[in-house]
Amino acid sequence: MYVVAVVGNCGLLYLIRYEDSLHRSMYYFLAMLSLTDLIMCTTTIPKALCIFWFHLKEISFDECLVQMFFIYAFTGMESGVLMLMALDRYVAICYPLRYSTILTNPIIAKAGLVTFLRGVLLVIPLTFIIKRLPYCRGNIIHHTYCDHMAVAKLSCGNIKINVNYGLMVALLIGGFDILCISVSYIMILWAVVSLSSAEARWKAFSTCTAHICAIVFSYSPAFFCFFSHRFGGHRIPPSCHIFVANIYLLLPPTMNPIVYGVKTKQI
Repeated sequence: MYVVAVVGNCGLLYLIRYEDSLHRSMYYFLAMLSLTDLIMCTTTIPKALCIFWFHLKEISFDECLVQMFFIYAFTGMESGVLMLMALDRYVAICYPLRYSTILTNPIIAKAGLVTFLRGVLLVIPLTFIIKRLPYCRGNIIHHTYCDHMAVAKLSCGNIKINVNYGLMVALLIGGFDILCISVSYIMILWAVVSLSSAEARWKAFSTCTAHICAIVFSYSPAFFCFFSHRFGGHRIPPSCHIFVANIYLLLPPTMNPIVYGVKTKQI
């Protein structure tokens, strides 16, 4: 899966860079998604493979913080890019004649930069409030990467700030992005239903199927990890938590290039 993720996303980046017909906003956002996926899975999977193959199970505390920063900054970036892609589909379907004038290259670059900075600026405090905690409950994390709550639970201090700040970041990033995606698709459905022929409706909505698949692959395991930790942690086996946490970081980078490669005629 990791090989497919690396080859598939590098292939998409290469195509979008050198194929003139792909120099459009939809594919620029896809390039952002591919780059984010590459960084996200490369931050975690090589270390996981070292654990499974060579039993190299140690990581320093500072390396753990760096890994945690990259994981959460780029999962936030992925969520933001999916939101931008939903807005792109909304403009393409609801304002097709103004599509190229609304989503210009400077607008796309600024949107990508704001999404990146949002993830970085919100995640930086997370690493500091983890570092300030006193640790006296062992040093074993039952994950293949440095999960925020798994590290926090090793502390013998008060982790209420960590829990609350993690919840706030999830709402500011995930909650806001899901709201924008939902509103975009409500408007898209409204516009598609108003089209005169069934063929036109299907053609318009079919341009969104790859993006919908990407949303399902990204948000389904993320929701499970988020809610199970907070509301059902004692009833779900730890092995299930760990498996879904790994899928959360590996499934989207693996499946996104496959889905877009199959569903997008130009690619």
